[in-house]
Amino acid sequence: MVTRPKIRLLRYLIPVIIVLALLFCFRRCDNQQKQPLPPRDYADIIREGVLRVATEYNSISFYVDGDTVAGFNYELIQAFGRDKGLRVDISPYMSFEDRLRGLSEDRYDVIAYGILATSKLKDSLLLTSPIVLNKQVLVQRKATGENDSLYIRSQLDLAQKTLHVIKGSPSILRIQNLGNEIGDTIYIKEIEKYGPEQLISLVAHGDIDYAVCDESIAQAAADSLPQIDINTAISFTQFYSWAVSKQSPVLLDSLNAWLDRFQKEEEYQKIYKKYYDKK
Repeated sequence: MVTRPKIRLLRYLIPVIIVLALLFCFRRCDNQQKQPLPPRDYADIIREGVLRVATEYNSISFYVDGDTVAGFNYELIQAFGRDKGLRVDISPYMSFEDRLRGLSEDRYDVIAYGILATSKLKDSLLLTSPIVLNKQVLVQRKATGENDSLYIRSQLDLAQKTLHVIKGSPSILRIQNLGNEIGDTIYIKEIEKYGPEQLISLVAHGDIDYAVCDESIAQAAADSLPQIDINTAISFTQFYSWAVSKQSPVLLDSLNAWLDRFQKEEEYQKIYKKYYDKK
């Protein structure tokens, strides 16, 4: 026979047990989602019929305008998927590190976004044939006069200044090397929450003084933000590539063979001019 105290105890324990069980399930599901998926190469992708892609959301790479999805990397990877009979699933990330992490955990097959080849990245990624030429530039506000102490007129003026960059960006290594070249310290502040266009906007509105980003994105932003100056180069013009996992050499070969052919076609020239040669 169950006594009243035991009934009250059960009434108290049952909700507690249910809550603990739910917490256990949520944590277990969350841990399962964070576990890396099995690595896969081109044959696995063809078998599933889906290419999983990570990119960056900005006005050059990938963006949504009303009911239209567009962007240079978007159109290019869609053309690859179409030619190979694959459905392309695209996930945009602001964080460079998030894209790298997703690739290393096999959640994505390709990073379809311009990546500057560095020795560190070459050790952890397989980079495709060059996609575009680009360079890193300093974004600052235009000078208010000849004595504007904030305005950078040459790379030498970067000494003791703080440059804002996307967290984990390959431009960090270039800025460090530039500091060695000018013989002084250039401070770097990595920003995790924002993409390059948000950093440019922060500069334009006076929230920060300097940012570093790709010239193509800076040029696109300058059309609507006439107060910014993007004339100081941080790096030389270099080739930018897509990336795949070290576990996907056949996918790399397939992408390279397709790029070598597609870049000679009229469709590629139209896509390129649409985003990089608007004159």
